[in-house]
Amino acid sequence: MPTPPGRRAGVLVPLFSMPSSRSWGIGEIGDIRRMASWLDAAGLRVLQLLPISEIAPGDTSPYSALSAMAIDPQFISLDRLEDFAALGGEAGLEPPLRARLDAVRSASLVDYTAVRELKQTALGRSFARFHDTEWTGGTRRAAALRAYIRDQAWWLDEYALFRALHARHGERHWADWPLPLRMREPDALAAARRELAEDILYRQYLQWIADDQWADARRDAGGVALFGDLPFMVGGDSADVWARQDEFQLDASAGVPPDAFSPSGQDWGLPVYRWDVFAERDFDWLRQRSRRSAALFDGYRVDHLVGFYRTYFRPHDGSAPAFSPADQEAQTRLGERVLAVLREPGTEIVAEDLGTVPDFVRESLSRLGIPGYKVLRWERHWHVEGQPFTDPLDYPAVAVATSGTHDTEPMVVWWETAPPAEREAVLAIPSVCARLAPEDRAGAVDGRGMPDALREALLDVLFASGAGLLVLPIQDLFGWRDRINQPATVGASNWTWRLPWPSDRLVAEPVAMAVATQVRRWAEKYGR
Repeated sequence: MPTPPGRRAGVLVPLFSMPSSRSWGIGEIGDIRRMASWLDAAGLRVLQLLPISEIAPGDTSPYSALSAMAIDPQFISLDRLEDFAALGGEAGLEPPLRARLDAVRSASLVDYTAVRELKQTALGRSFARFHDTEWTGGTRRAAALRAYIRDQAWWLDEYALFRALHARHGERHWADWPLPLRMREPDALAAARRELAEDILYRQYLQWIADDQWADARRDAGGVALFGDLPFMVGGDSADVWARQDEFQLDASAGVPPDAFSPSGQDWGLPVYRWDVFAERDFDWLRQRSRRSAALFDGYRVDHLVGFYRTYFRPHDGSAPAFSPADQEAQTRLGERVLAVLREPGTEIVAEDLGTVPDFVRESLSRLGIPGYKVLRWERHWHVEGQPFTDPLDYPAVAVATSGTHDTEPMVVWWETAPPAEREAVLAIPSVCARLAPEDRAGAVDGRGMPDALREALLDVLFASGAGLLVLPIQDLFGWRDRINQPATVGASNWTWRLPWPSDRLVAEPVAMAVATQVRRWAEKYGR
């Protein structure tokens, strides 16, 4: 069993949420080092991100990806792009583009449509400059791109072709392309590679730039580890599914069965893994995903862990939903085999084991020494009278403690909507009770909002918890009410939240530094 790392604390902030004053309306790769400066001041050693994979135009969810491997070009930092600087940088933009840039920078939320249009224009011009000056001239940078294309061919070739075809066909789902391309007939693919050679090179160029900037950001983060998020599934309209159609069950969709949180269950509309085909190919695509994740991150969260043990799916023909594999013995073998593949590169992984998870899955994680999640508001002794909360001091060392996730409401909102019995049960947690004065406890039950004293007591307890890793949503550190996503909804506010200050100004912002000082005290006090 691997030796767990020492006690650490970190914060969850999506990359899109941390734009700096120089960003183009969205958090960018270059902003990671700026965010890491504040984390370092706060004594935090982990920056947990959401998926950074490229998402389709018109979409906003980081869990709807055109590729499991590619970085979304919208995260490229143009102020660190040599070709854009050679064109004059921002000063070289026409007045209408400058006005649009000012607008997305001053917006309170991420305007994905405007950001993508602006960046597509700037990146397209940058590539044209590179192509005409560097590529055709056979310069040192051209040689570097050639080497990148060669080294990353194992995923980049299919992705770049898919992305160029996707653009040519109006960004329509590949299932709507002409039949020879849908069925990947060799002659049709060869013709497409010839006809779309320049656009294919453009997609490769963007990934080269993004990867190069990412390597710089990871280095510049210093002592702050970057944690990613590996989605359970990929979208049906993705380079991966198009290239590996026989590895996915396209006549069914994955989801979760009915439970206490969703009486009808959930249908995600995503294709289902054909685990038998995966096994025949020694899980080579998952091995590629783990290799790619290891190249980008110090560790990552495995989304919907239970799905890798047993995938719940609904056939499109209306027949009964089922699990794949069907029996517990096969499910255990599958899950442990998948996790072994994901751990092969030596990257640290943690398991998102929330929701309805069978006991045998948690027992398997324990055997493997893989941390699962302990979300304070859900950690209760459910089969004991009164259903008391588990004291965070009793969380196991091999665990991730947290106050919430990107899908939950912030802690202050949860408290406001919690019934009196739930509030009283929280206040009865021994370690919480010991940190509150009698008047604070009374106000916390009777008042409508969450008192600062209670919020700070809960954070203190989580820092003191037995869990080796603590990752808190940044909203809960500040007591903010903003949420990242409202599950099972499609709305303008999902995935658009931005920090209230540019990330490069956090270390000069009095409120942000006051929070950093308090967080550092907790981290030092509890050995994190």
